[in-house]
Amino acid sequence: MKKLLFSVSLISMGLAASAKVEPASIIGDNMVIQQQTDVHLWGNATPGAELTVSPSWSGVPVKGKVGADGKWEISIPTPAASFTPQTLTISDGTPLTIKDVLIGEVWLASGQSNMEMPLKGFGGCNVEGGTDEIASSRKWADKVRFFTVPLSQSYQPLDTVDARWTVPGPDTASDYSATAWYFATRLSEVLDVPVGIVNCSHGGARVESWLPREILKEYPDVSLDEKDIEAMTHYIRPMVMYNAMFNPIKGYTVNGILWYQGCSNVGKHEEYAPRLARMVEHWRNELGRGDLPFYSVEIAPYDYDSPDQDNKSAYLREAQWKSLDLIPNSAMIGTNDLVKPYERFNIHPGNKSGVGHRLASLALNKKYGKKQFMCESPKYKSHKVKGNEVWVAIDSKENGICRNYDIRGFEVAGADKKFYPPDNARLNWQTNEIVVSSDKVPAPVAVRYCFNDFEIGTLYGGDWLPLIPFRSDNWE
Repeated sequence: MKKLLFSVSLISMGLAASAKVEPASIIGDNMVIQQQTDVHLWGNATPGAELTVSPSWSGVPVKGKVGADGKWEISIPTPAASFTPQTLTISDGTPLTIKDVLIGEVWLASGQSNMEMPLKGFGGCNVEGGTDEIASSRKWADKVRFFTVPLSQSYQPLDTVDARWTVPGPDTASDYSATAWYFATRLSEVLDVPVGIVNCSHGGARVESWLPREILKEYPDVSLDEKDIEAMTHYIRPMVMYNAMFNPIKGYTVNGILWYQGCSNVGKHEEYAPRLARMVEHWRNELGRGDLPFYSVEIAPYDYDSPDQDNKSAYLREAQWKSLDLIPNSAMIGTNDLVKPYERFNIHPGNKSGVGHRLASLALNKKYGKKQFMCESPKYKSHKVKGNEVWVAIDSKENGICRNYDIRGFEVAGADKKFYPPDNARLNWQTNEIVVSSDKVPAPVAVRYCFNDFEIGTLYGGDWLPLIPFRSDNWE
């Protein structure tokens, strides 16, 4: 067996010595590249060879040189977006032509299972309208493309992944991230440009799963001993998704990051915001595009029942919103209303169109200047107590409060810290305040809204954007 392995390694060395152009895994047919920038390309070729990249859109070759180690990097300028397919020829003496290249907007989608969740759904978890999207997906073949990084883990950083860009159609779209799909199709529809999605998400991953060794070494609660990592539930392991999934694609030029993650960090809310901010800072440095937009998704209502997570997800949501203060050029969407009562014990809600479309509205408004797309949910501003009533001021920039009846989700508490749902909840039109009171709380001191594992609120601002869950107290 040892002799066989030795022979294989000699053959591999021979192939490397006479290697032909081999772009990075993510650079290939059907890809979308970012418009109006210098796009980064890289890969392997014959060591020391002169390298030429010839884009069809300009006809002007860009030249570089392959390193002694056989690696090359080069940047090429791109024009404005176009649905016209282009080609890209890379040569070190032997040309390789990449075909059906679209120029448009490219976004990285990442996180855990709710970002990974495909249009076909998971076992026991459906995507609303998913089959219809799959059936009609071919109409997006010339407008949207997906590169889905396969689920994998590694203790050491990897350079390649076994994946390729695919074109939408009934045979491919079923495996596309549903959230990213709805984002991409809405973005393409409004901007009238091609959209490429690089989906790099892994079900169950913690934020620590997407951080490299050098950062994780700073956290005393994270062990990087392989024996300790092996003993963990596979999907919450630190570092290994970063190494196997993010590292191979980090050189690709993207224009923004979509993030849907947090469920596996419930119960660890104290450190979540600073660690997420550290991850975003590191990713942005690796992507080399400055403070790229970072748009995240509030974790949906779910009735956690494990001892470590029960009644703690509200604190994680609170940490998610606090993270925006630590992350420049960031924003988040609310999801409190995007679940059904029967999904209380389903961590994968079926309404992914709502999530994807709200993310698209964020991007359209904040990144692309389309201010007609509302994206700001109402938020708690302040409160005051008048007798047995709590008057809650709401900061609602988008069309004020758009509901004045059947207001559910509030709770009030007195000095005993026991919360009760109100007997009365109404909107005061003159002051844009919500007035709540409970006969069981004659002297209220605190108010909360949907600050539980699973509670669906009914209060909205413009474009049906939900009031963000909050608490006025700091009790644990």
